Amino acid sequence: MLQILDQIEMNDSVKLHVIKANKFKTNLIGIYIRRPLIKEEATKNSLLSMLLNKGTKEYPSFIQLNRKLEDLYGSILVSSVTKKGEKHIINLKMQMPNGKYINDKNILKEGLKILNDIINNSLVENNAFKKESFNQEKENLREKIKGRINDKMRFAVDRCVEEMCNEENYSIYEYGNIDDLERIDEKTLYEYFQNIISTSPIDIFIVGDVEEDKVKEMFSETVKIKREDIIDIPREDITKEITAVKEVEDRFNINQGKLTLGYRTNIPYESNLYESSILFSNILGGGPNSKLFKNVREKESLCYYIFSRIDKFKSIMLVSSGVEFENFEKTKELIKKEVKSLTEGNFTEEDIEIAKKSVITSIRSLTDAPNMLMDFLYSQILSNSLDTIENIINKIRAVNRESIIEAGKKFELDTIYFLNKEGEAK
Repeated sequence: MLQILDQIEMNDSVKLHVIKANKFKTNLIGIYIRRPLIKEEATKNSLLSMLLNKGTKEYPSFIQLNRKLEDLYGSILVSSVTKKGEKHIINLKMQMPNGKYINDKNILKEGLKILNDIINNSLVENNAFKKESFNQEKENLREKIKGRINDKMRFAVDRCVEEMCNEENYSIYEYGNIDDLERIDEKTLYEYFQNIISTSPIDIFIVGDVEEDKVKEMFSETVKIKREDIIDIPREDITKEITAVKEVEDRFNINQGKLTLGYRTNIPYESNLYESSILFSNILGGGPNSKLFKNVREKESLCYYIFSRIDKFKSIMLVSSGVEFENFEKTKELIKKEVKSLTEGNFTEEDIEIAKKSVITSIRSLTDAPNMLMDFLYSQILSNSLDTIENIINKIRAVNRESIIEAGKKFELDTIYFLNKEGEAK
């Protein structure tokens, strides 16, 4: 059974969300700190996400903190940063056994204490993050940013986004950049952390076989977050006039070209055409039954992989493929042709049903793990949606051929990006 209980306003813009799910034998606590995705903050947020789970005042080293987690029956603590549209989210998550199964009623409260210590009693010296931990994570982040080229498929998609949205905050790399990293020290980062804890919208989730009243009481006793004036984070702008399609090329020492096409869908997530746009993308490039897979990869043998996906918050569709360098032009034109063909209605009712089954299966899978469920529910909060999983599935089922065509006709090609090999022209 899955029961999403009431959202509880614990403090000024600190919201507690309790999800009772007795299918899981673990409890998952998640803290989501919401910031605007802006250049001045992106690298700081990323570095913070790497530092937060490295120790607290009570457990002043990564080893000591992990020993405590081991004492809590092998609980797991992770922290990360993600971008959702033009919002940058720092999140902390702790997974632990449900006390009902280990005969320990206090384990959830112990987990909340650790998370409270991370927020209020960080590992600091002289009003700054502990230098040793800070320097180590700064170096780790430097290597992560430098190493983004190692995943060529994702790099090509990210570069397409950077060029496509070069005048928009969505272009910012979620881990920041090295130039900004070099200017951050342990003192300024700690001051920044204190500021964002007091000024950011914060959502806290607890997913597991729990009782709302007990969780609320436990939370009130354990977690204290100082609040000041809470920042307002504006909605993303999803429309942009396209006067000409941009074509961009980078060259590296690589063995396979990476081609990405970026489309503006011009369909916001609250539109009644949003679900239709999802199905349009799925029919186009959602899997082995899609048009791109069958016609570009299988029939023409032009690429090693090809798929399309939609970013819900920024309302863009990205088509990504791995191609031989000499096949760039042919592949590019065939992708454009397949998109145009769909807008002209060249797909069957069977295509629609296969796409619906695929999308619905993906949606249902969100309840298979606490982490996926939690991230989905947070995305719903960011989009101000009260739709349950079943409501979303019903909307998918209600999509028809005409609305898919109508949605597709709103798509506009914005940018074509090609990751080419050194010394080669397209």
